[in-house]
Amino acid sequence: MAKNKIENAKDVKEVKEKKEFKQEQEKEKKKKTEVSIEEQNKKLQEEIEKLKQEVEKLNERRIRTAAEFENFRRRSNSEKSNWIKNATERLTLEICEVLDNFERALAPEKEFEDIASFRKGIELIYQQLQNILNREGVQKIEAVGKDFDPNYHDALAHIPSELEENKVAAVIQNGYKMNDKVI
Repeated sequence: MAKNKIENAKDVKEVKEKKEFKQEQEKEKKKKTEVSIEEQNKKLQEEIEKLKQEVEKLNERRIRTAAEFENFRRRSNSEKSNWIKNATERLTLEICEVLDNFERALAPEKEFEDIASFRKGIELIYQQLQNILNREGVQKIEAVGKDFDPNYHDALAHIPSELEENKVAAVIQNGYKMNDKVI
């Protein structure tokens, strides 16, 4: 029995040692886990900080890009406006030349020996104006004898004619196209 008590005491001591060893291991494991969690937390905080900086850089870049685009848009609109003004200026100057030619032809001090030379001068001015309009892409819509097309023609009246039905018989005012668009 004494032997049993000694063995029980050894067993109890052994169990206590094992229990203490396990508790110590768990404490170390817990410490390591806490350290590991702290390290992970620190790494995550660093990552968050990096991401915040990256977001800030991207926002700055977005704002800068938006400002650059707005400046580009303004510049483009200004250039377009100037281009239109210059194009209109050029066309206006060419038309003024035609007007000057009409004034010279109709000047009171200018006398024509015959009506044929006057007519020839007017035809030259007419041709000058037609050339200007052709350069700008303006073309007269030929209508007489063609099928009536409401996209190109306005019917003012239905008149008797030797032409087939739905053919344009007469033109009161010519129509024009500019770059294939009716104007």
